Amino acid sequence: MLLRDFHYELPEHLIAQYPLEHRTDSRLMCLNAATGSVEHHVFHEIIEYLQPDDVLIFNNTRVIPARLYGEKDTGGKVEVLLERVLSNNMVVAQVRASKSPKPGTTLEFRTGKSENSRNEQTLKVRVEGRQGDFFVLQFLPELKLSEALARFGHVPLPPYIKRSSEPVDKERYQTVYASHEGAVAAPTAGLHFDEDLLQAISSKGIEQAFLTLHVAAATFQPIRVGNVISHKMHKEMMEINEQVCERVNDCKARGGRVVAVGTTTVRSLESAASGGILKPFRGDTDIFIYPGFEFQIVDAMVTNFHLPESTLLMLVSAFTDKEMLLGAYYEAINNNYRFFSYGDSMFVYKS
Repeated sequence: MLLRDFHYELPEHLIAQYPLEHRTDSRLMCLNAATGSVEHHVFHEIIEYLQPDDVLIFNNTRVIPARLYGEKDTGGKVEVLLERVLSNNMVVAQVRASKSPKPGTTLEFRTGKSENSRNEQTLKVRVEGRQGDFFVLQFLPELKLSEALARFGHVPLPPYIKRSSEPVDKERYQTVYASHEGAVAAPTAGLHFDEDLLQAISSKGIEQAFLTLHVAAATFQPIRVGNVISHKMHKEMMEINEQVCERVNDCKARGGRVVAVGTTTVRSLESAASGGILKPFRGDTDIFIYPGFEFQIVDAMVTNFHLPESTLLMLVSAFTDKEMLLGAYYEAINNNYRFFSYGDSMFVYKS
């Protein structure tokens, strides 16, 4: 299974740089994975495709302000993007600088002057070592990590959004139901839901449940091997509690559909499946879903349009058919759909 088999050509102007004014105004392509038929809708019309016996599963992770801009103690500029939190003041992160910092190097980040303070505030972070391609960093103890990020951090927009973060991103690069801090990238399929749509879904008698997977920055890293099967996924922390398991297993028992909102939810559910039953789970997952994978839990999914040659594109291909999915993508391109995190969405189902 070759990486190039998952390539498609995307015009750059279709990569969404900003969210739409209203979340539910994004477009929705509905793909029947059993027949290959495609229908075009607006996202709030997804309720027409949901059935009373369905259960929708969401990822309630909350994006933290995980990008920092500063300087090394030698004066060189540095950019840090957190990958995952190890403890209250220790993290694993990507570090971009003209020269890689050595262990013992101190990085400094400043807030700039504000209305409430004439003095700049400074955050110091020490490089402790390396962990593969990443750096282990220790935040020096004047502030808790959460306070330091709130004061010095920026919204970690994906690399294909070619601009700095703006005030709008604090709200819109976050789902309306985000509640557990820890992600450094948004579970973007959930960005299309607003409170009114969630209430309308509940009023139709459709159950909702929430798990947590803290999306890591490595989700944007490209596959570097020609043979897809040789690729090793990064680890991400996830948690599924007993209540979610009960709702999912009851749904399966009554013949309903488990609808996963986003690829992170798909990966979480399938990571915790055993013999077609969902079991409570807390820990790391590095599950890699690609064509040939046998789904145990997920019956339908809401998802955005994904990058060429990405693991997320492979996941959706595993649920449908690679040629069918790429055909739908080219139809989306021909109809000027918006792609990636702030772009439009798909509902992929089989019945």
